[in-house]
Amino acid sequence: MNTILERMTGLHTMTDQVIAMDLLIAAKSGVRNYAMAVTETATPEIKSILTQHLNEAILLHEQISAYMVERGFYHPHDVNEQVKLDLTNIQTALKLT
Repeated sequence: MNTILERMTGLHTMTDQVIAMDLLIAAKSGVRNYAMAVTETATPEIKSILTQHLNEAILLHEQISAYMVERGFYHPHDVNEQVKLDLTNIQTALKLT
């Protein structure tokens, strides 16, 4: 979206939030996939490599979560605040159509 239009509509923050949430979801998926792969592997060498990747994926998820919390995009420890944020995002999305 055009930067000027984003600023005029107030969607520049929403865009950052959407991108960060997509990245967080992808990181979470990576953690889940590596965890499953670790439990399915047959050799210690591969298990060790996959465990390293799993630890890196967990760290990435942690970093993305911290970024989002710091910017007010995500409230994992306050369900009521997260619900408010989600409802605001829904209302914004509905207004776009």
